[in-house]
Amino acid sequence: MGRRECAVGAVAQQINDAPASVSEAFERCKAEGKVAFVPFLCAGDPDLETTKEAIKILDRAGATVIELGVPYSDPLADGPTIQAAATRALSKGCPMESVLNMLAEVSPHIKAPIVMFTYFNPIMAMGCENFCKRAVEAGAKGLLVPDLPMEETQLIRPDATAAGLQMVLLATPVTPLERMKKIAELTEGFMYLVSVTGVTGARVSIADNVGTLVKTIKEASNKPVAVGFGISTPEHVKKVVSWGADGVIVGSALVRTLGEAPSPEEGLAAMQALTEDLVSAL
Repeated sequence: MGRRECAVGAVAQQINDAPASVSEAFERCKAEGKVAFVPFLCAGDPDLETTKEAIKILDRAGATVIELGVPYSDPLADGPTIQAAATRALSKGCPMESVLNMLAEVSPHIKAPIVMFTYFNPIMAMGCENFCKRAVEAGAKGLLVPDLPMEETQLIRPDATAAGLQMVLLATPVTPLERMKKIAELTEGFMYLVSVTGVTGARVSIADNVGTLVKTIKEASNKPVAVGFGISTPEHVKKVVSWGADGVIVGSALVRTLGEAPSPEEGLAAMQALTEDLVSAL
């Protein structure tokens, strides 16, 4: 067998060993004494072919889970970087159906589970049951709907559960402790702990009080806790790791690096370099 066949076989074996769920991906990380790296991309920025290549690069670089954002015209939780990325993607035509088709093409070739990050209106437009079935058929393992508060996740949870999608829930620094414990109980895969009060976006520094929140949540729940919003440098990553978080989520820094580059090729190269720097800090 030639070197090329061996390499292809090794990649196929790696894909076959891929985690069956978001939960399993975090469990493997913990068993290996590692902290999960969870990058976020906005689908369709600068185009869906580039998104497909970016997903492959993130997977090869060591992503534990990949969040795939579906572009939306009114992204309430997102800051200017991801809003701009969504606007660029939508201006070229990037409906949910196209995102799912792209995901179906790339998911057989990656190991990291995909969590769909989408607002509720695009889901309603497809119908909850249909969306969940289509997402799983395309290869998604999880779902995060940022504009659905905990109580309203019941609008889609039965369909998500039936299809096999794990629902990831958000908590913020101002979430009351008892509510945070309930969110930790209901979330699946991991809890997404927002590091700041406000929208997404790369920041110069991240607040130290989030470390206390991580400790409090981990004392009250055995669910993994991943920290996101504002994390953009290796120094930020090291700080989150020092807090005892189970995962680090990076979005805006990667989105900006990829989407605002002079060309898709330059964007992919720059995104890969940034990813490698971030992963090295874990």
